[in-house]
Amino acid sequence: MMRIALGMIVAAALAFLIGCGGGSAPAAPNAGPAGGDAKKKPNVAFVTNGIASFWVIADKGCQKASKDFDANVEVLMPADGIPDQKRMVQNLLTKGIDGIAISPIDPANQSDVLNEAAANTKLITHDSDAPNTKRLCYVGMDNYIAGRMCGQLVKEALPDGGKIMIFVGRIEQLNAKQRRQGLIDELLDRSNDSSRFDAPGAELKGGKFVILDTRTDQFDFSKAKAQAEDAISKYPDLSCMVGLFAYNPPKCLAAVKEAGKLGKIKIVAFDEDDETLQGIKDGNVYGTIVQNPYEYGYQSVKILAGLARGDQSVLPKGGTFIDIPARKITKTNVEEFWTELKKLTGK
Repeated sequence: MMRIALGMIVAAALAFLIGCGGGSAPAAPNAGPAGGDAKKKPNVAFVTNGIASFWVIADKGCQKASKDFDANVEVLMPADGIPDQKRMVQNLLTKGIDGIAISPIDPANQSDVLNEAAANTKLITHDSDAPNTKRLCYVGMDNYIAGRMCGQLVKEALPDGGKIMIFVGRIEQLNAKQRRQGLIDELLDRSNDSSRFDAPGAELKGGKFVILDTRTDQFDFSKAKAQAEDAISKYPDLSCMVGLFAYNPPKCLAAVKEAGKLGKIKIVAFDEDDETLQGIKDGNVYGTIVQNPYEYGYQSVKILAGLARGDQSVLPKGGTFIDIPARKITKTNVEEFWTELKKLTGK
């Protein structure tokens, strides 16, 4: 009886202390204002726009952030374009996901599914934006400015000008459209205008450069190489091939090697595929404009985990853009860059 009474006294004392705040649990990491469960481990998703080496690097960033911010993260890479991406988003919403970071394939024609996601969870975009939807913010670079930077590399590679062919997965993606336009505007010495759009299919001439065409492949790697091979065959005086998605430059490089035109056809790239970086070291690729997919993944998970816990401070102050600037990589800095990339990705 004495033990029971003593137990009741201890329980009452503990209840009193907790009621006064003396027994409250420490706040969870990134706990914020009301609007989320600070104690719950968030479940978030990072949805890409396809399957490519670029996204493998982003996955590494996601996994690091999942540990740093105590969140479960699911990385999904659609193999079948828009239908696959839509299915993934709807499945995530059905599971009650706490947040989605997505790289929209065709934002103009995906607004319904993106706004549905925004109405039912925390939605942000990365890599490619959908500014006319209800997404909370965009994590990435200014693709138009990056395109102009790519044009500057072409000018360095071809100081006397020449004929250029552009290769890209899809023209529907906002990031592809903007970086392509930036490239064109730089080569034709135009003023900055990210809303400008030159439709593919016609030659564009200005100053020292002629832009022959833009070839798309819809993330079909075999087609990407075939497009490069066809361009080499069709235009014997082709001066430079520019690949705007991570897998395009390696396909261009393979086609140029097989045609015996290394050094004769310059290659300028986007992104940090291993074959592209090796090509720069070997002198077969002039340079590349790199994003930071690792940081895209890391920052996306950080933001979604914070929002799931009610922390609004993770969103950009006074805007909706978290700028992760592009960088130029050439033979002068490729070794340093690649070494750092290997450290980040554990290669």
